[in-house]
Amino acid sequence: MNSGTEIIAVLEYMEKEKGIARSDMIEAIQEAIRSAALKSIHFGRDVRVHIHPKTGHLQAWAIYEVVDSVADPASQMHLLKAQELDPQAQLGTTVEKEIPPSALGRIAAQSTLQAINQSVRHFEKGRIYEDFRNQVGKFVTGIVRAEDRGHLFIDLGKAEGIMPHRERTPGEDYRPGDPVRCLLLRIESTPNGPEIILSRSCDQFVHKLLELEISEIADGTIAVHSLAREAGYRTKVAVESRELNVDPVGACIGARGVRIRSICKELGNEKIDILRYYPDPVEFLIEAIRPAIPRNIQIDERDRRLCFEVSEDDLATAIGKRGLNAKLTSKLMNWKLSINRAAPQADIALSQRIQKATEGLNGIPGISDEMAQKLVAIGITGLDVFEGVTAEDLQASGFEAEEAESILSSVQAFRAQTAV
Repeated sequence: MNSGTEIIAVLEYMEKEKGIARSDMIEAIQEAIRSAALKSIHFGRDVRVHIHPKTGHLQAWAIYEVVDSVADPASQMHLLKAQELDPQAQLGTTVEKEIPPSALGRIAAQSTLQAINQSVRHFEKGRIYEDFRNQVGKFVTGIVRAEDRGHLFIDLGKAEGIMPHRERTPGEDYRPGDPVRCLLLRIESTPNGPEIILSRSCDQFVHKLLELEISEIADGTIAVHSLAREAGYRTKVAVESRELNVDPVGACIGARGVRIRSICKELGNEKIDILRYYPDPVEFLIEAIRPAIPRNIQIDERDRRLCFEVSEDDLATAIGKRGLNAKLTSKLMNWKLSINRAAPQADIALSQRIQKATEGLNGIPGISDEMAQKLVAIGITGLDVFEGVTAEDLQASGFEAEEAESILSSVQAFRAQTAV
């Protein structure tokens, strides 16, 4: 392809059909021919190639170093011979010798084809970025082309995108030819050009679905304050209304749940909890951890930590399978959570009765706190229980003889004092 007519035909085609500027195409072809000539023919120390932009006429020159003693004929030329080409040639300079077009015939054809292919690929990669850079963060729809090691390759029409394994939703299975809706997550620069990264597992994918299905979110009447997602398992969404007469939770769920069901269907029946946002962390926790009921909530503002208890029945619900419910609630609230098991109510009541009985006996002069605890432990929980109790009875329960006598004397004295 060294005739001007053929080259001009190529340039015009690339300019009209592919949108590649003639100057860019000429530069690519010249460089390709130059590189190929140096590798294949070893003309001189370098080669200069020129293609006329209007006629397509191809010329090439080998460049030689001017020396007084030739050591490498492929890259050096004696001064006398060089001066035949250029009378101004001097030692240490370079001269150019035109390469016969016949010598470049096969090289030019192969190099031109290579340059065309490279230019087309480069242009198309550049066009990918220009065509899709404004769609980052938006939905795109494509057809699954292939799967390789868990990565999906998706035909987007003008380009191909990749959904890495980490961006896929667990449980979703696709076959070549299946349609799929994804979020264009980002465009990455790679050695092979721009790469379109798609996702269905990120939080933003659900956020965009909410905007698409719920007009109040799209127009700003309802704001998504925060969102936490474990793809394929559950998503928690905290919403708030900017208008007093609009119920944010009801609007998102829709009549008979129609709105939220369509979103769940798109997500492969992933569970979605829509809840009301509260600026107070305690109220927000009560809403976010439902149906579990938090008790004895302690707030650590410095560490942004909420410590609370739940009943034995609510513990599994509050923590969730593999701890995911607690993890999602923590992420949704942006607070750390410390969940503890609350003591059973019966144990609390017994503990309170024991404490009250101990304090009552300890109020008798002469009976120490330690004595009171030992008395309650053997069933003597009040003054009236001492009726009929002897020193021998106390000694049999572990008291020393002196202790037993002292306790009974103190009880007798206290009774006499209170009877007056």
